[in-house]
Amino acid sequence: MQAAWLLGALVVPQLLGFSHGARGAEREWEGGWGGAQEEEREREALMLKHLQEALGLPAARGDAARGDEHPEGTPEDKGAWETEEDHQGEEEEEATPISSSSPSPSPSPSPTPTPEDTVTYILGRLAGLDAGLHQVHVRLHVLDTRVVELTTGLRQLREAVGDTRDAVQALQEAQSRAERERGRLEGCLKGLRLGHKCFLLSRDFEAQAAAQARCVARGGSLAQPADRQQMEALTRYLRAALAPYNWPVWLGVHDRRAEGLYLFENGQRVSFFAWHQAPRPEPGSEPSAAPHPLSPNQPNGGALENCVAQASDDGSWWDHDCERRLYYVCEFPF
Repeated sequence: MQAAWLLGALVVPQLLGFSHGARGAEREWEGGWGGAQEEEREREALMLKHLQEALGLPAARGDAARGDEHPEGTPEDKGAWETEEDHQGEEEEEATPISSSSPSPSPSPSPTPTPEDTVTYILGRLAGLDAGLHQVHVRLHVLDTRVVELTTGLRQLREAVGDTRDAVQALQEAQSRAERERGRLEGCLKGLRLGHKCFLLSRDFEAQAAAQARCVARGGSLAQPADRQQMEALTRYLRAALAPYNWPVWLGVHDRRAEGLYLFENGQRVSFFAWHQAPRPEPGSEPSAAPHPLSPNQPNGGALENCVAQASDDGSWWDHDCERRLYYVCEFPF
């Protein structure tokens, strides 16, 4: 009997603690486990009843509304059990953490800004804007300095380019003078020197205007025989240079300005002519009214032939199309 009471003293408090832990879990999960919690309570009550019967403890009537039978002991035992249950319930409530859903203490309202605070804020903002404007002015000053430097550099570069252009132009002029001097010396050394002139034959085929340009580039112009003496000297020079062939050679004579008005390349009017004439009939033969088919009288080209070339065999003048490519003879001053 004492062993039974000792076993009851050891087991019953553990069972009561288990019962109170289940009730604490019930309170924690209340509202979501209605049917399961009721079933758990019934199982606990039934287990407690079987233990009391096994230990020989007297049973007492429980709550009539639930229909459960609970053990009934002496008022001292019941009071001890209730005191122990209340103590365990308080411990469980103290150990239960505070739910995160509990309302947090409301923050204290921020103080209303005073007019002095408003003025201080505005002054601080203005000071920040002033500092920003100062930085902008500093950067603008730097940019202005850079622009001035770039402008100065561009002006110096333009001046350098102008100086270089002038130097290149001077070099070109010097080269042109050197070429003209070289052409003049070459013309007088290799060609025919006559008084204050020198004539030099060129065996390049050129149109009349291109031939004039090449003579000018070498310091002269197309040949402009001023009188009969120069014309005869030029004829002997060309006959000796091109014999035994007969080649027409450009002279500096043309009537491009007006038909029949023959001028030299320097604009002076031609004072004498050496036009080719058809051969005269032999004495005793009747003159022919038809022109000679190979050597008609010159000039005969009209407006289509405005430039004059000299035959190398007899020195006679022929009018030709100015675009025809012929030899040419240049004249250089001495």
